[in-house]
Amino acid sequence: MDWIKLISSKRLGQEHRYYARRDERSEFKRDSDRLIYSAPFRRLQNKTQVFPLPGSVFVHNRLTHSLEVASLGKSLGDDVAHRLIKVHPELAGTLFEEIGTIVQTACYAHDMGNPPFGHSGEKAIRSFFTEDSGERVRRHVSERMWADLTHFEGNANAFRLLTHRFLGRREGGFVMTYSSLASVVKYPFPSTAPGKHGKFGFFATEEETYRQIADELGIVCKGQNVYARHPLVYLVEAADDICYEIMDIEDAHKLKLLSFEETADLLLGFFDEETRCSIRQRIVEEGVTDENEQVVYFRACAVGKLEADCVDAFVEHEREILDGTFEGSLIDHIPEPGRGNYRHCASVSLEKIYSSRTVLDVELSGYKIMETLMDALIGAALEPDKFHSRQLIRRFSSQYDIQSPDIETRIMAVIDYISGMTDIYALDIYQKINGISLPVV
Repeated sequence: MDWIKLISSKRLGQEHRYYARRDERSEFKRDSDRLIYSAPFRRLQNKTQVFPLPGSVFVHNRLTHSLEVASLGKSLGDDVAHRLIKVHPELAGTLFEEIGTIVQTACYAHDMGNPPFGHSGEKAIRSFFTEDSGERVRRHVSERMWADLTHFEGNANAFRLLTHRFLGRREGGFVMTYSSLASVVKYPFPSTAPGKHGKFGFFATEEETYRQIADELGIVCKGQNVYARHPLVYLVEAADDICYEIMDIEDAHKLKLLSFEETADLLLGFFDEETRCSIRQRIVEEGVTDENEQVVYFRACAVGKLEADCVDAFVEHEREILDGTFEGSLIDHIPEPGRGNYRHCASVSLEKIYSSRTVLDVELSGYKIMETLMDALIGAALEPDKFHSRQLIRRFSSQYDIQSPDIETRIMAVIDYISGMTDIYALDIYQKINGISLPVV
């Protein structure tokens, strides 16, 4: 792959239109602004990241997580650009200089397709079609769509949200640049060829859109609709991985799931013994005695170290990344002790954070809410002429094509509607469907 071709300001849906520049913002900055001001981005503030919302202790939600990931992604992109321009001076003065903004934009978008209640929401949608009454849907849809439904993936849903033309909207969805869109797709292949974790990057409805983008940018095609990643995806992934792991540890300390010493050991484990002692000594010299503030400082040090190591890994493996032969994530290629400590953090998180009662409780409740919504609304899509179905269909926003004569379109409209809900809105609809709450008169 070639950097000059990979970084394109061509916009989906407006490929043949020209707009005179009205201000000094770059096209990639316009992408970024477009997402920040959008309703789906605002809704992330009421979507679970890991811990229940709201609570007496403020922890991360999908919005604060996305903002932190975007901040780190900007640093990763800017630092990589600075380093690689020294290696490839011909890239100076080209759009390559803006890769920090492209990565930042993709980071803003990376969780926009996630349904309510964190990963339990994704599991609920998948399981509905394989374990519950959703099995009846199979005879109404194609095998490809069935694969999409039973492997439902928030990443693929984000690409749909950004590119699909919903009712009353313009061609091209958010009408973003090709490079920003390609940088969002972490798993660039269909559900019929899922990766080792069962993940994929685009639904059948958006497959042709991704192919169009990939062909334009010169992304390596490895087989039948299976592509190499756009190189900037590795930076988006690194920003997400770092923030997800490190910030969950900080939240766990606030919620007293981890002791201060456990937290300090995890966050300082990215450094050698001499550096660990130096960081602790600096805390003492600066008079920081509050344990929460000390954890904040340790976290900042850990994030900074991981960012620098991932930049080094990207620059070192640039050729493999461009050839489409790079394996794993950037964190898999950082030096010790960082690589080993990251795995240790993930292991501790699985044992003490993701298996904690507070997290399990939100997963259990969220799963039940999602299961009920799926059962009722998919039922309405399958039998739209029933009285109760008509009442439910009237709840849909006008952008969702729930009135379509095509049953697959109606089913995707249900997925679009439910996945776009906040936790609070999903709970509200669940209570109304079950007669638990009535409107205040």
